[in-house]
Amino acid sequence: MDKQQRREAAAAYKTRRQLGGVFQIRNTETGRILLRRTADLRGSQNRFQFAQMTGSCVDYALQSDWGRDGKTFVFEVLEQLTQKETQSEAEFKADVDALFELWQEKLADTLQY
Repeated sequence: MDKQQRREAAAAYKTRRQLGGVFQIRNTETGRILLRRTADLRGSQNRFQFAQMTGSCVDYALQSDWGRDGKTFVFEVLEQLTQKETQSEAEFKADVDALFELWQEKLADTLQY
């Protein structure tokens, strides 16, 4: 890849619209869930998959239940938002935070981590 192609790829990466939202990591054996939010759902899902492949824990709150490989956990997207073209990164994160608060209220009785 030459310098021009790298510049174009970097520019395309910087201008892409983010996909954020709220997700849960659920222990399939106990039913316990960990609720999280992110402005980069793809990245969070990739980190989770990598942690399962390598046997490393994806979040400190899950450490005691994670075990050797974390195979009893699943990553589930509860709701996602796509960043609007006119929306700044700070505005997008504020929208994701508001969505997270709604899900916290909705799942208040089931949150266990």
